[in-house]
Parts: sequence; structure tokens; C-alpha cells
Amino acid sequence: MFNLITKSDSNVKNDVLSGITVALALVPEAVAFAFVAGVDPMIGLYAAFMMGLITSAIGGRPGMISGATGATAVVMVALVAQYGVQYLFAAVILAGLIQILFGVFKLGKFIRLVPYPVMLGFVNGLAIVIFLAQMGQFKVFDTLGIAHWMTGSQMYVMLGLVLLTMSIIHFLPKLTTAVPSSLVAILAVTFAVHGLDLEARTVIDFVRDMLPEAEKATATLAGELPSFNIPMIPFTLETLYIILPTAVIIALIGLIESLLTLTLIDELTNTRGRSNKECVGQGVANTVTGFFGGMGGCAMIGQSMININSGGRGRLSGITAAVVLLAFILFFAQWIEMIPLAALVGVMFMVVLGTFEWASFKILRGANKEDAFVLLLVTGVTVAADLAIAVIVGVIVSALVFAWKHASNIFARTHIDEENWKVYELEGPLFFGSVGNFKELFDLENDPQDVVIEFKNSRIWDSSGIDAIDGLADKYEAIGKKLHIRHISPECRELLVKAQKYVEMNINEDPRYHVVADKLA
Repeated sequence: MFNLITKSDSNVKNDVLSGITVALALVPEAVAFAFVAGVDPMIGLYAAFMMGLITSAIGGRPGMISGATGATAVVMVALVAQYGVQYLFAAVILAGLIQILFGVFKLGKFIRLVPYPVMLGFVNGLAIVIFLAQMGQFKVFDTLGIAHWMTGSQMYVMLGLVLLTMSIIHFLPKLTTAVPSSLVAILAVTFAVHGLDLEARTVIDFVRDMLPEAEKATATLAGELPSFNIPMIPFTLETLYIILPTAVIIALIGLIESLLTLTLIDELTNTRGRSNKECVGQGVANTVTGFFGGMGGCAMIGQSMININSGGRGRLSGITAAVVLLAFILFFAQWIEMIPLAALVGVMFMVVLGTFEWASFKILRGANKEDAFVLLLVTGVTVAADLAIAVIVGVIVSALVFAWKHASNIFARTHIDEENWKVYELEGPLFFGSVGNFKELFDLENDPQDVVIEFKNSRIWDSSGIDAIDGLADKYEAIGKKLHIRHISPECRELLVKAQKYVEMNINEDPRYHVVADKLA
């Protein structure tokens, strides 16, 4: 419905112009997330610069933008409030080291286990979160610091500028793709506001709203180069106990959000990122950021979508965004402070339209109610709680739904062979979910003296299946009947305890597969 993704390949011009667009959109986001974490705005801006530069240079997904994010910022609040910002820097360094280990041990590949409905729910929930986050820009603060919705001409001007921004982004590519439409929209709206002297809130107004009254007059986004500092904390086990829980959560949330964003960009661009390399890239970026006074972060899906939509495909786009952001901080802060918030809100609204997976409505109308439930669940949890929690919940629920659906897929065909033995030819997987149905397949009292369980068309998946076979063998032995087990893997034979002596080995026909069990761990 809304095909906002530019299909052009990477080139220098597209990457540079797209990077400038992203840099403009990074400023208010980084400032906002710094306030969420309870730290100085410069700490958020430094994180956006260093995270973006390092992950773009060495990460596993060209074109993806990283920086300070809300998902990681909310985790930092308690640590900063209780122990101070130096402990935050130490936690970010430790989180980076954990992420590097994830990449070194190639754990990034597990992102492939995220089911499609969970991915759709994540994307849709994130689009809603981005949309709701922009609603705060339609509020103003009174002298008591209380937020109120805009009214009258101020609201009309805001809405008009947002619609103008969205219109330029939508229609300009139909005329020319020489420059990113988002960049043109931001510049056009900025010139319109200041040229016509319109009443519109700017980036510096947003910063002032976040500061105490005494600091509003001197508020600025101008800064200096970040400097290397070792966190000023005691290097003791007690300090490790303090920062470790926060570091682990930052690392996991950062990787989940980054790898899901990587997967989304892969789908949009028909390319393939490297998840383990991205884990290392995110880890190195967080580690360096912690030493240079940044709050850390992860991939930013909103800014990544702006980049992809503007034609940014290569590493140069992210590097340009980071370098231009630093240039803004050092030399051009007064220009960035003049940008109307309405222009950035309009850009983000177009990101929402491009991010939301409108095709998911087909799933909701389809016959597969389980997928529809998972999609809605993940979307709801993403909006109400957190992206990482939503994905974890979605994966768990999807696994349970899968197990429930396959639990009833085990059955047996029975016949009496020429030796008057009863043969149970199993069909379907034997695992923890199907053990109950497996046990009900057998008629122990009425079975003949010799019983065969044929696993040629079945497979044992876990130790629950092994224990079920052992239990069945024990019952047949108790009533004096002889059991024969055919066509199970050598590993299954090794794991069996009571039924091992009943297995008939056939080296040429027995299958070879592994079983998930603790006994061989």
C-alpha cells in the first residue's frame, strides 16, 4: 500500500545525501533518549555519533543506523539515579564486551528462529511506538512545566507543516530522485518557517522544554570532541554486582533490536546482512562509547528506515550521518537548533507508513488464527512494554503453539506380520508434546506375546521421547511380553536405559540423527 523504499543500489551521492538527512533526524532523538536515561543531552549526542560511526564501519549490515535508543535508555534510569553516570559508562562497556562474545561464539544466527508472525508484530508495534512518540511534539509546556495539547493557530501551523513535509517526501520522487526527498522536505519547511516568520517550535525549543527553568536561557546543542576517560568507579566485585544486571539487559535488548532491524532491512533491500558480525560491531561500538562518555545504544529502526528510504545502502551513509552529526555539534549547532520539529515529525510519520506491514491484515483475515494471535500479541506487548520483551514472548508463544499443534500428529498403523507379531508403525515426531498421545497408542493387555515398534517413519526429538520409550518397555516387561524396537538412531540407543536391550540394530537401515538431551551434554 505504501511502497516508500527506494530500490536504487548504493552509490556515493545517495549515501552522502542520505547520511545528511539521517543526521538531522538523529539530533532530537538522541536528546530525547538522553533525558529518558537521566543524563546530559551531550551524552546522548556523543552516543549517536560513536555508535553510528563504528557500527557503520565494522558492523554486519551496511545502511543500518545505530545510536542512542529508547529501548536501552529506559534500562539505564535506575542505575544513573542510584549510582551516577560513571557507573552507566562502566555498564555500557561491559554490555559491549558481552555483545562481542555473542558475535565471537556465533550466537547471532539464532535470530533466524524468530517466526514470521513475531517479525510482523515487532514491525507493526514499532511503527505504532514511533507514531505515539511523535505525539509529544504536539504539546507545549506552561510556566509550571505542565504539558498541554496545542490549540488554535499553533496547532494548525504544526499540522500544516507536517502535511507539507509528508507531501514533499511522497511526491518529489515522482519528479526526481536526484536528492533525498526527506532532506528537501526538512530544508524547505525550515526556510518556510523562518522566511514567513511562522510560529513553530524548533529543536532548541524541545531541548529547553526538557531543562530546569534556570538552564533554559543558556540551552545549546554546541559541544566539543568527546575525550577518552576510564569510568571513575572502584574496580571491585561489588561494582561488578551493581553494573552486571544492567549490562546484561542492555546487551540483550540491544542485540535483539539490532538483529531484528537487520532482518527487516534484508527483506526491504533483498540483500543479506551478517548477524554475527553485527553483534561484534554493536559490542565494539558500545565498549568504545562507554570510554568516551556516551550512553551506548543499538540499531535505530526509524533512522535506518529514513536512510534506506532516502537511498542510503552502503557503509558510507552511516559514516556520513555520524560525521555530519559531530560537525553539527562542533560547528553548526545554531543551524540545527533552528529546524522546526514539524519537519522531523513529518519525516517520522512517513517512516511509520513505510514501516507498518500493511500486508499483515491478510493474516488477520486468514484462516490461521494462531498466527493472527501471535501477531497481535507481539504488537500489543511492543507498544505496552518493550521490544525485546515482545519478541521473547512472541517466540515462546509461537513455540508453544507449534508444540501443541504437532502433539497430536503422532499416530500408528498396526498390522500382524507373518510371525504373528503385532507391528506398530509410528508416524510423526515423538517429543515432550506428543508423549501423552504416544502412550495411548498401545494396547498392552490385548497385544500378542511379541510387539514391534517401528520408527522408520518417526523421529525421537528429545529426552522426553526417550523416557516414554523406556517407560513403555518397562510396562511390557512387567506383563511378560517381548518388545522389539526398530530403526532408531545410535544416539537413541545410547540414551535408552530400560529399553536398550530391545533395540534391533541394522547398520544399513538405522537412521542417524541427534536428540536434545542432557545425558550427553
